[in-house]
Amino acid sequence: MDTVTGLAQLLRRSAELKEELVAFGESRAFERFLDPLLLEASGPEGVWDEASATNVIDHFLLQYRLPDGKTVADRFVARRTTLADADRQMVLAWRDPVEGLFEVRSKHGDSLLLLNLLDDLEYRAYTNAGRTALRAVKKGGFLSARLVALAPVPDAWLFSGAMSSYPRTAVSEIAAAALDLATSRPDLVFRNPEKVEQGWRSMREDRAAFTEFFGSDELILTPEEAEDRINVYYRCRQHAVGTGQRPGSPRGGQHAVPGLPLFTLSPELAQAGTVGVIYDQVDGLNFYADYGSLRDLFADPDLPGRTYHQDLLRTYLREESITPLPIRRLAAAHPKTVDMVFRKLLRRPDFSWSEHGDALLRRRKPWYVAAEQRPGVSVIGDRLSELLRSRPR
Repeated sequence: MDTVTGLAQLLRRSAELKEELVAFGESRAFERFLDPLLLEASGPEGVWDEASATNVIDHFLLQYRLPDGKTVADRFVARRTTLADADRQMVLAWRDPVEGLFEVRSKHGDSLLLLNLLDDLEYRAYTNAGRTALRAVKKGGFLSARLVALAPVPDAWLFSGAMSSYPRTAVSEIAAAALDLATSRPDLVFRNPEKVEQGWRSMREDRAAFTEFFGSDELILTPEEAEDRINVYYRCRQHAVGTGQRPGSPRGGQHAVPGLPLFTLSPELAQAGTVGVIYDQVDGLNFYADYGSLRDLFADPDLPGRTYHQDLLRTYLREESITPLPIRRLAAAHPKTVDMVFRKLLRRPDFSWSEHGDALLRRRKPWYVAAEQRPGVSVIGDRLSELLRSRPR
């Protein structure tokens, strides 16, 4: 059997398996999980378009974690005991889609050569819906799409879910959307190992500049001070990068560069009494509400009115949005009082931070321990940078 015939058969089989998987995932066994996702995607008016619904279902089948930690694709493969090994391999490979905004580099039959503007990698993508599905796609245009591996063919990808096509004239809008995605979803960028290393390098450089500018990698400020000083820093940083100079110190007389987007705190942080700003070498730049109150508790475990401060520490331990970083920082800064803080909080007179601290954080924040560490800054790919520079001003 020649390669073309084998690929055609594989595409047909992928279409059959996807149809079976969709029917399986839309069955009554999963409706209590899928229905709320569709409802959320419909918006306040309760209406959703077909493309949005298709992508919600596609994400649900391949990536949504059921209560046992499995995906619908996992359940499908487990239930279909008669599946051939090649079919099992194909379906399980779909659990790690590539989401992106793609530039169409070339077109050949039922496949496209695409450059992902987010991770700067090329993908040979096929459709199992026939050539008519790609008829409107033009070389030099753009696609918003999800791709899954077409196992067992190396470096072959398959369109999954809904695909949206855009002409070359939409370059400004596509570049802006790709920039938004790259900054809000750095996980999409870091599929490329080279971008991971670039991210770490960029973060190390920025952290060093931050520490030199502020004299420390940890600050406690009012919300107003935090917004003002971070904006001044990044304007000085932008100016320094553009001119090849060092950012200087806050009192160094640097002038703000006009026209840059303003940094603003979230509503929760803006209403806090104080904001902790920590630029860590691993966790990156993070902001913490009422960090000053938490520091007061570690400085004096017997301070009056400590109930509020203890409740705040419980929140820091409970919230998934907060890494172990601020607690580790305070424990290291107050070695003489940290044991007393947790003995009172946990009502464990035998608690010792040196003996029990790591276990406590692993138990309260298992997601952090299990997650692969990624840079706290995103990286813009070469082609996206070109498109952003070429946009009309």
